[in-house]
Amino acid sequence: MALEVGAVVEGKVTGITKFGAFVALPEGKSGLVHISEVANAFVSDVHDHVQMGQTVKVRILSISPEGKVNLSIKKAEDRPAQPREQSFRRAPQQQRQQQEQPQRPAPVRTAADPPSDDQAFEDRLKKFMQESDSRIADNRMYSDRPRRRGRR
Repeated sequence: MALEVGAVVEGKVTGITKFGAFVALPEGKSGLVHISEVANAFVSDVHDHVQMGQTVKVRILSISPEGKVNLSIKKAEDRPAQPREQSFRRAPQQQRQQQEQPQRPAPVRTAADPPSDDQAFEDRLKKFMQESDSRIADNRMYSDRPRRRGRR
């Protein structure tokens, strides 16, 4: 069976580098699985996903005229690809259901209630901004003064 772009084949991991893994393919060929093609999640270390000698399924992405073979482990999975739009956007039906739900009023806080994490953050941020504005005003006051040179 000749290697062709798009084919899914099994190979053995023969080398692991910081930028990917080398896989021995049938017919004595070898190819590289780039770190971005190892898994669907972020990969900081290839060793976390593949080990030396492991047999992996790979999809052939491209074959250069020099014979270099680019491979992908994540595209070899038989999982149907979900369109990106669906994963980031809500379906129209979900949007309608959310709009139809009655809006709840915000809970009323009393002085006896401890501040929530959000409220405590807001308070700290407000205090920081006030202090920052004060410091900026002081700096401007001193920097805008005319400088006197020489003796009096």
